[in-house]
Amino acid sequence: MNPYQNRDDPADRLLRRGLKIMHLQLLAQLEQGKPLGAAAAALGIAQPAASRLLSEAERIAGCALRRPDGRGIRLTPEGGALARRAGRILGELNDAGRELSEIASGLSGEVRIGAVTGPAMDRVLPVLQAARRSMPKLRIRVEIANSEELSEALLDGQLDLALARLPAARPREPFDFVPLSPEPVALVVRAGHRLLAQSGPPPREILDQDWVLPAPGTLLHDTVQDRLARLGLPAPHVSVTTSSFLLTLALVQRSDAVAPMARAVAMRFSGAACAVLPEDLGISVAPYGLLTRAGAVLPMAARRLAEQLVRTAPDSPAPPGPDGMPGPHDGPVQTAGQAP
Repeated sequence: MNPYQNRDDPADRLLRRGLKIMHLQLLAQLEQGKPLGAAAAALGIAQPAASRLLSEAERIAGCALRRPDGRGIRLTPEGGALARRAGRILGELNDAGRELSEIASGLSGEVRIGAVTGPAMDRVLPVLQAARRSMPKLRIRVEIANSEELSEALLDGQLDLALARLPAARPREPFDFVPLSPEPVALVVRAGHRLLAQSGPPPREILDQDWVLPAPGTLLHDTVQDRLARLGLPAPHVSVTTSSFLLTLALVQRSDAVAPMARAVAMRFSGAACAVLPEDLGISVAPYGLLTRAGAVLPMAARRLAEQLVRTAPDSPAPPGPDGMPGPHDGPVQTAGQAP
């Protein structure tokens, strides 16, 4: 310690008073909304021991970190602030351990990437293909979801980074965001649809068909409705709402319905099963970007993948296979979830 440093400096006061990792782990569990008993069980200790830890943390912090709430407890504003930072500190320690392992083993381990659907096709897929060759020991887990779910997983430490949008329901401060590009939307119909016989079907004729959209309030639904209104066009008749890409694709293939979807996805799945209408209504979802926890230092492998995701230009779709599905890639990748 610097001998000239003020010993009352708040920068190291908590450590000098004895704040330990176990205190941080307990607070991080409580910040997730767990009752004290469940938080104690997650740490492998008894509830009385957890109560003592919480009392110690209050003595060290010099303020109340909890208050009674019915039969349980609730974090005070001070407790919530310390608990949020505890989660970030524990996440950084976990990342530090992963980075040390990566350095020792030559970029092995796991990187956890989240993405909304369009960027998953445009950017994540080509980066995965390159990583299979340049970092063969690395495991990459990809989660596909909407931006709200991805941002939550990012803050909970379940993801290292995401290609997504800043969540509307959260303040911006917990995130670092590097804007990348907008996400254009195409209109998809089944192969052989009568609208494909015209080089540019009139918009009103397209709107005469049933449409498949996500529910009102979702980003794609509201973007489509807003763009049509700006063009002076009526809202489409929507007989089915779903956020499932697979169900949307199945409905399109088995009916005359029209479905808006990210152009990157539409182009990859166009072929024997479905086709993209030539008419461009100028629908584009708000720009996405690289989303990480504010101030987080990514482990080496995650940092390298993040740099590649930013540099990668939108990918040209692979030719579809005989079943209308995208062509093969360089190897299996663990994925989960669907997102509109």
